[in-house]
Amino acid sequence: MSKTLLIADDEPNIVISVEYLMKREGFEVLVAGDGEEALAKIRQHRPDIVLLDVMMPKMNGFDVCQEVRADPTLSGVRILMLTAKGRDTEVAKGLALGADVYMTKPFSTRELVEKVRQLVGQ
Repeated sequence: MSKTLLIADDEPNIVISVEYLMKREGFEVLVAGDGEEALAKIRQHRPDIVLLDVMMPKMNGFDVCQEVRADPTLSGVRILMLTAKGRDTEVAKGLALGADVYMTKPFSTRELVEKVRQLVGQ
């Protein structure tokens, strides 16, 4: 059975390239264009992993991460924050709120695939 991955990002170019990459790697891919949609899809589909952007409309990635981590029924969802906000304070905040990994854009697709596979145990 393939693992499910949610891409939560409002940047269409990022979504298209990451969606293609992850489908090629065998993941079932869901997409959300803002934080509220991401949280709804996480609750509905319980993906194995979420690639979560910080700066999104309606609800930012930090708030989405915090909501997911506050819900014990979502404890199995891995979160990889994938964002242009790479200052040490943002990285520390993301990890403190419960992100499993924090990667900054631009990113290496090879490194992204490696991190995703590590997080889902593949």
